[in-house]
Amino acid sequence: MLCDIAGVSRSGYYKWMNRKETEIEAENKILIKEMVKLYEKVNGIYGYRRLKRNLNKRFGKKFNHKRIYRLMKIIGLKSVIRRKKKRYIKSTPQHVAENILNRDFKAQSPNQKWLTDVTEFKYGNNQKAYLSAILDLYDRSIVAYVLGHSNNNQLVFKTLDKALAFSPGARPLFHSDRGFQYTSKQFKKKLDEAKITQSMSRVGKCIDNGPMEGFFGIIKCEKYYLKSYKTFEELNDAINEYMYFYNYERLQEKLNDQSPMEYRRLVA
Repeated sequence: MLCDIAGVSRSGYYKWMNRKETEIEAENKILIKEMVKLYEKVNGIYGYRRLKRNLNKRFGKKFNHKRIYRLMKIIGLKSVIRRKKKRYIKSTPQHVAENILNRDFKAQSPNQKWLTDVTEFKYGNNQKAYLSAILDLYDRSIVAYVLGHSNNNQLVFKTLDKALAFSPGARPLFHSDRGFQYTSKQFKKKLDEAKITQSMSRVGKCIDNGPMEGFFGIIKCEKYYLKSYKTFEELNDAINEYMYFYNYERLQEKLNDQSPMEYRRLVA
């Protein structure tokens, strides 16, 4: 009677009952289990592309992204990342450098080209915090960062000091936008003392500092936008946690599916 209702033959039903699980079906079960673990570990920020990279590395295989996407749909996994536009603040420069970088975002070795910028975060009752960071174009690692209460010269000065302490003797091409901190005479003096060449984006051309802008988009989508932060300390802890994840655990396709620090160690 059930076969009649379902519109299947009795022989077809018994064939289905007695069939053996295929090798691919068995592998899919293992993949789904690992996908759920990875997804929960990163609080849902991974989509099918990043899950694919991690699974390929985990199992030493090359799974097709369409397969991972299909399995995600079956079990209802979906990236929680959201996008948000950045706001820009005009400034009157004291010193302007040429755009020496000129969108050449490739570096042959660590500490050859550094990018930097400052972005804003909110916490509590509409209070603001500012993250200054320096990115190495060789491996896209964050070599230094500082979270502060004020967007001022000391914030970027401290970030540069930390980067130079992390890489003593580094003489990179140092690229930024034309924010007031980077166009100040004091900052130019610090760069000259460290024998660092300065480069700046053109007016209104945020793509000139694209990878740095891209990183801030990543940290906001994958960490900041996922919850509300009541205190500065809570926000600071979240950023510290994400920076470690980004540098040591987050695999990047451009780095042959390795984390920035894994890739960096290849030349150590």
